[in-house]
Amino acid sequence: MPIIPLLFLFAAIMSGAGIAYFVGSASVIAFVTEDHARFLAALPQRVMGQLNVFAFLAMPLFILTGELMNRGGVTEALIKFSMSIMGRFKGGLGHVNIMTSVFFAGVSGSATADAAALGNTLVPEMEKQGYDKDYAAAVTAASSIIGPIIPPSVILIFYGALMNTSVVALFAGGIVPGLLLAAVLMVINAILAHRYDHPGGRGAEIPRFFPALLDALPALSLPVIIMSGILMGFMTPAEAAGLASVTAILVGWYYGRLKPHDILIALERTAVLTGAVFIILVAIATFGYLMSIEQLPQALVALIKEMDLSKTQYLLMLNVIFLFAGMLMDVKAALALLGPLLIPPAILLGVDPTHMGILIGFNLTVGLLTPPLGGVLLILATVLKMDYWRLVRGVFPFLVAELILLGALIFIPELTLALPRYLGLLT
Repeated sequence: MPIIPLLFLFAAIMSGAGIAYFVGSASVIAFVTEDHARFLAALPQRVMGQLNVFAFLAMPLFILTGELMNRGGVTEALIKFSMSIMGRFKGGLGHVNIMTSVFFAGVSGSATADAAALGNTLVPEMEKQGYDKDYAAAVTAASSIIGPIIPPSVILIFYGALMNTSVVALFAGGIVPGLLLAAVLMVINAILAHRYDHPGGRGAEIPRFFPALLDALPALSLPVIIMSGILMGFMTPAEAAGLASVTAILVGWYYGRLKPHDILIALERTAVLTGAVFIILVAIATFGYLMSIEQLPQALVALIKEMDLSKTQYLLMLNVIFLFAGMLMDVKAALALLGPLLIPPAILLGVDPTHMGILIGFNLTVGLLTPPLGGVLLILATVLKMDYWRLVRGVFPFLVAELILLGALIFIPELTLALPRYLGLLT
């Protein structure tokens, strides 16, 4: 991209404008300055062609499902059920926090939604039981990124549509890494619980298992409906998302917390979030069109060959780039901006597209826990009215463990690919 559009892009970024506006406008300026203005006549058709993807239909419906469930009273039922299982251990409420995030992941698929919901409920309860507020907030932040890994995941749907990869295979590929992430966080929580003598263990007040299970069954039914329908081939992701939205309304009514006004708010919030996502996609489609005309992907592949990078070396470099992008940018914006340019060369080098999708999704969501603009950290610091940098220090041990797990996923692809391959979802 020439100097004038680059200067405009930098000025727009510094002004605080939304990424859709500065990427889109800089791309259009580049069309003109590079004497490609004649190609702008085909831009609307090109953009609409890229947005006309069936997988995108599932995204607003899963967003709506998460919004409905967040307002429908499921959090308390899931916490009580998790407490009936994990509350008997040292640092039990920390384990409950992580386990609730696993269940919640099958509902919302959003790290920020999970962080906001659990920050308002579990953190005050952990403080009441004797936990330090910094630690309670840190374990909430660390466990919230399970949401975008375990399906249904909005970011995996976004990747699948953007990179023309099977969303069903991505959903299956996210299950094992998500559960491994939960296990790693529980190990760290157990170590810190004994080191700092956290509450829990014998003598703790534990809800009875079967009453807690019966109360939580309506909430637990939602991920079962979604995943069984998709993985068994009964439903497409879009059909499963539609059924999940209807089920979310029924579950909210069952718990007596979801009112007609809440449904309207959820619909309004879904429309706003969906609009924000699609305006980014329009801008990125414009940028992608310019890249194809300038043949930037081919130039990047040639550069990789010239540098003689192996598949693993390029994959490591790619993950470092996306990790820094996740620190500074919105997850979907970072994926949309960098994915079409950097991911195709990795696939040409032999990286499986499903493996790539899980790595990028995991990578970018880890960025939500890293300063200076970690989205989950900002949300929890605001919700809990606590110092941002104290929260950063508290989350550091969990962040290190998550980066180690990311390294394991890079070097052991079968952790991601074994289940999709077993289910016959990989070609």
